[in-house]
Amino acid sequence: MPIGHVTRGTTGTNRLRRVDRWIAALPALRTADDPLVVDLGYGASATTALELRARLARVRPDVRVHGFEIEPERVRVARAQLEREPAAVRERVRFDVGGFEMPLPRGERPAVVRAFNVLRQYDESEVHDAWETMLGRLAPGGVLVEGTCNEVGRVASWFDVEAPGPRTFTISLHLGSLDSPLVVAERLPKTLIHHNVPGEPIHDYLRALDDAWRREAPRGTFGARQRFVAAAERVRDAGWPLVDGPRRWRLGELTVRAEAVLPH
Repeated sequence: MPIGHVTRGTTGTNRLRRVDRWIAALPALRTADDPLVVDLGYGASATTALELRARLARVRPDVRVHGFEIEPERVRVARAQLEREPAAVRERVRFDVGGFEMPLPRGERPAVVRAFNVLRQYDESEVHDAWETMLGRLAPGGVLVEGTCNEVGRVASWFDVEAPGPRTFTISLHLGSLDSPLVVAERLPKTLIHHNVPGEPIHDYLRALDDAWRREAPRGTFGARQRFVAAAERVRDAGWPLVDGPRRWRLGELTVRAEAVLPH
């Protein structure tokens, strides 16, 4: 039996474009001997899984995507959608019934697992075991990307999880419509969302980012990108261990070492 429960399955075109772009830059994908990527819990249609393959193929033309869903009807729908794709796509994408155990063919181990908007619908107490199960299926040096986003993909956050645990935490925001970075509070991964309260690291981090964003309001004259870059510099200078730089900040993305924001 698949490990996990059936989730709502909501999906949409371009919803996961931000995390896909981030995955495309991962060394775990770019240097993998076998660039197999699992899309775990892809939802009610094949849309985001097919988009994932198309985006990753720009940097790894030989990438393969294997989608898993617990609900058999979703697998049937995805397979029917795949049949309408060109042969070159059909050869590189597959859909099957499965959960966190990811029943791949013998000998196959993914370089990357994308599990988005899945664990958000679980109890926090279930997250650790789900992570452990997925990490156990990864190829050596593989990465689990686990997080959530809003319905149109303009607000997202995720963990980069490797054995033995989370390595980084990323916030990704659409700067053109951004009023406050605190908007991400409703789209935090399950591990963090209930800990966004005074005294917890994630609360302090988001408040520091929001304070920096507001202090850099005059920079808005030059555009939201310049303002966000300046805010990120403030956050870094305040001692938060950011691991990226202006190139990604201009995209509205900010990555910090995970230990800085994990619950006490």
